[in-house]
Amino acid sequence: MSNNPTLAANVAESEFLTFTLGDEQYGLNIMSVKEIRGYEAVTRIANAPEFIKGVINLRGEIVPIVDLRIKFKVGKATYDDFTIVIVLQVKQRMVGIVVDAVSDVLKLQNQEIRPAPEFGVAFDSKYLLGLAALEDRMVILVDIEELITRNELALFDEQAMAKMI
Repeated sequence: MSNNPTLAANVAESEFLTFTLGDEQYGLNIMSVKEIRGYEAVTRIANAPEFIKGVINLRGEIVPIVDLRIKFKVGKATYDDFTIVIVLQVKQRMVGIVVDAVSDVLKLQNQEIRPAPEFGVAFDSKYLLGLAALEDRMVILVDIEELITRNELALFDEQAMAKMI
């Protein structure tokens, strides 16, 4: 069983929305997923880190768009009609993440989730909930609350406000 507090100890099963980046499969707790949509033009924000593609106006709310390919250092995405954005609730805020494709919903018993290995200082694995072994592949389970940091959310707000002034 995972030691991560994001997985409640009294819940025997969790559901994850799975998606791909390159050749790897990832999963997000489905409870944080609000919407799956196509990529649309974003408003760039000056001096933002490269992985922050910009912001969109989603029904009156400013939503930052994060490219996970860049954040995970797996290369740049090609933005076209097939590009997918998963809109998530992160720390009481909406954030969109760009992924290659959405796969399916995966139901996992907590005992099926293995802790992420420690890689030392060369790799920060704190944003990993764990790993799930499925027949012929591994699914990397992402803790979106750790992946998108409070400092990054504050950066979105500061830069979006500066752009509007």
